[in-house]
Amino acid sequence: MSRHASRPASDLNQRLDLINNFKKNHLPNAKNTIKKKIDKMPAILTDIQLKNLDNHKYSSGGSTLLDPLFQPFWGWLVQQIPLSIAPNLVTIVGLILNVVTSSLFMIYSPNGDQELPRWVLFMCSLGLFIYQSLDAIDGKQARRTNSSSPLGELFDHGCDAISTIFVTVAFAVGMKLGKDPWIMFSMVLLGMSAFYTAHWQTYVTGSLKFGKIDVTEAQFTMYSIYLFDSIFGDSIWLYKLPILDLELRYIPFIVAFFGSGSSILSNINTISKGGKGKNGSSVADSSIVFPVFPLLLFIFLAFSIASKSQTVYLDNKCLYLITFGIVWAKITINLIVAHMTKGEIFLLDSCLFGPILLLLNQYFSYVIPELIVLCFALIFATIDLLKYCSKVCYQICTHMNIYLFKITPVTSTVNKEH
Repeated sequence: MSRHASRPASDLNQRLDLINNFKKNHLPNAKNTIKKKIDKMPAILTDIQLKNLDNHKYSSGGSTLLDPLFQPFWGWLVQQIPLSIAPNLVTIVGLILNVVTSSLFMIYSPNGDQELPRWVLFMCSLGLFIYQSLDAIDGKQARRTNSSSPLGELFDHGCDAISTIFVTVAFAVGMKLGKDPWIMFSMVLLGMSAFYTAHWQTYVTGSLKFGKIDVTEAQFTMYSIYLFDSIFGDSIWLYKLPILDLELRYIPFIVAFFGSGSSILSNINTISKGGKGKNGSSVADSSIVFPVFPLLLFIFLAFSIASKSQTVYLDNKCLYLITFGIVWAKITINLIVAHMTKGEIFLLDSCLFGPILLLLNQYFSYVIPELIVLCFALIFATIDLLKYCSKVCYQICTHMNIYLFKITPVTSTVNKEH
């Protein structure tokens, strides 16, 4: 009996030995290999941009309606985080949870027109709530650990850009807007445009401004709806209002339409008043108008490709919107980097390769099946975004002599973990 009882303990010890051996021998080698590959990639930030980043100071204005109500909870929550946990680690954990739970919507309803399981609705509500909470406390954690840096701001806004894609598409799926493909398309692009113009005006004025109804209120509304649907089911949104002869699912779209529209107009109005640079130019002493052109090119490609084909968007709504969302994220993060480093903005970017390939495939009478090209565009855009973000973070970490996901002080004898 004792001999049989010792087997589980022996197996456990063997597994622990394998894990420890992997951590000791293989994990450092993998880290060094990745570091060398990133190091060999062409530099994205110039020496001047890195020096400008040293002088960057975060500036924001305004307060939303719900922020003061959430502050006590966020203040308590950050106290539960160990001081050894890096702020960027808090941010990335929240993003991963949000992406995974939002993706469940798209897995169970790839065209945004199917009923969702209640457990999926609950998980997405929980995932978005956790993301909001962790996103709110990463800055507090940075101040607690005395590790605030421009890298933290850039990392936070970059994660917000990626999150915006998944949150917006998931909400459209949750409201069954896939039954009206162009309403779904418009809602997602409006959300992207509102986020982009907010950072466009930041590039111009040097300060990120928040309205009374902003991202906190939008996220609160979304996860409250998901929680409600997880209890009572999401078929309620198909109920038709008797007087208006309008299905209930259109109400959130109308609110989001006017909310995003007013935000975009407010940002453009601020931009039109001139920038912080010389003679009313941007913080980089460049044109305050030019940042609109990458956005317009993106919208043109997204709309023209979707409208020309009978299948590429209509048969793959979530896949199409996520693909173009990843492209948009790269363009937006470019803008954020340009603001913080006082760098230039370019019209063309490598992330547009996938959309241009889709366009060319249509022009040449669909030589390759569109779904294959669309999947390739998604893979290419994702890899391109990851390579870009990795190199930018690596350059900043090297320049500032800091870690990305660790607080431990860096010494000259320690290999940096970027």
